Amino acid sequence: MKKIQIYDTTLRDGTQGEGVSLSLNDKLMLAKHLDGFGVDFIEGGWPGSNPKDMGFFKEAKKIKFKHAKIAAFGSTRRANMKVTQDDQVKLLLEAGTKVVTIFGKSWDFHVKEVFKTSLKENLNMIHDTVSFLKSKKKFVIYDAEHFFDGFFENQEYALKTIRAAAKAGADLICLCDTNGGMLPHQIAIAVKRIRKTVRTPIGIHCHNDAAMGVPNSVAAVEHGAIQVQGTINGYGERCGNANLTSIIPILQLKLNLPVVSDRKLKQLSELSHYVAEVCNMPVRSNQPFTGQSAFAHKGGVHVNAMMKNRKTYEHINPVLVGNHTRFLVSELSGKSNVLLKAQELKIGLSKDRAETKAILQKIQELENEGYQFEAAEASFELLIKKETGRYKKYFEVLEVRVLDEKKAEKAPVSEATVKVKVGSDIEHTTANGDGPVNALDKALRKALKRFYPVVEKIHLSDYKVRVVNSQAGTAAKVRVFIQFQDEKDTWSTVGVSENVIEASWNALVEAIEYKLMKN
Repeated sequence: MKKIQIYDTTLRDGTQGEGVSLSLNDKLMLAKHLDGFGVDFIEGGWPGSNPKDMGFFKEAKKIKFKHAKIAAFGSTRRANMKVTQDDQVKLLLEAGTKVVTIFGKSWDFHVKEVFKTSLKENLNMIHDTVSFLKSKKKFVIYDAEHFFDGFFENQEYALKTIRAAAKAGADLICLCDTNGGMLPHQIAIAVKRIRKTVRTPIGIHCHNDAAMGVPNSVAAVEHGAIQVQGTINGYGERCGNANLTSIIPILQLKLNLPVVSDRKLKQLSELSHYVAEVCNMPVRSNQPFTGQSAFAHKGGVHVNAMMKNRKTYEHINPVLVGNHTRFLVSELSGKSNVLLKAQELKIGLSKDRAETKAILQKIQELENEGYQFEAAEASFELLIKKETGRYKKYFEVLEVRVLDEKKAEKAPVSEATVKVKVGSDIEHTTANGDGPVNALDKALRKALKRFYPVVEKIHLSDYKVRVVNSQAGTAAKVRVFIQFQDEKDTWSTVGVSENVIEASWNALVEAIEYKLMKN
């Protein structure tokens, strides 16, 4: 059974997505992680398009990659120019990679409207560039841009472009659904036709504009493609690229096609979240396989069935992709949810105990007030500890004060004062911050660090405010979610009040309490 190659273009195509920006150091760190995961090819960027990409190839030469091959990306030579005179092609060679990926036009419409050249010259551009790069001992991947659009509008010419690349010696021809508008049956028709046209191995590169990036990539593999190009978490221009964090487990777990080792596959969720962290982008909670909600269960009927057999509502064992089952707790929950959540937290509860009923009743009361525990599992764990007598009070808050000051054209200044008691000791501190919540966070951790040094190793990573009953106007309750993280873990808490500062403070205190409890 032939292994399916994974070609990652997160460092180039992924950075074209809105909101994604990577420094040179970011790109190098991601390349190391992708290599460690077992990706076969890593596209580093387009040499000459910007100094950062050229810097990447220079620094990448100093890194000993264990598995992946680094690819430089570029274009065919320009029209009516010798390939040896094209500066862009020269820069591809200067990048010093063994693998070079070039794109060319397969759609006659693009040849005429974008390149403004003849159909014959476009064929020469493809042939000349591939042939030249092969003469320089490069492994050449030819990306047939807009191939499927071209195939279904002018099949004869689209096939000529593929033959030109194959005849010139391309090592692999990647068929691109650049506009992302194809459907799986169209992909299948075209891939089967190409396999009859050339003997060169085929790859697939899909965009997600019709939400078909993943199914189109899988369809191509089912009909003979041996390489899949895409990005981690589906980052990319417009609606993104085909999402490798979905494609990899589908190929390996659903189609039994070897992609990475089983041990590496268990690192998929970690890779997904690591890339998101470096790209400063959130992982969609409902992202298949690696999202926080991918194996989360809330409805009482679902959870009851899960207690009997987890196959009832999980299509795979989440451990296979480094994820885990989560049981959500809300006003819709039955005792099964509470019991399973307690079991997950290693707290022994039984269905008939008064504590279980009390916890469920408390949850329903709090959610009626505006609380939500689905996204605030740290608050829920503290609630269970309190209701079962397992809660420990690490500190007592004696006084809290926040001042906001705005002078003329100067930026506003927030100052928080916090007085806490730990045992018989009292600590009184003040801190400035970028807003009242930031100031409160700094002041509280400053007050506690003498007693609990671990609080210096955590930081507030996300803050969300939602109006619960907007019809009440300025007297409406607000719900605040606060997320903290350290080098190993992330946890969230919730606070509700008519006063946004109080709601924030309550969530902040619980977040610190949770860390101290875990530590």
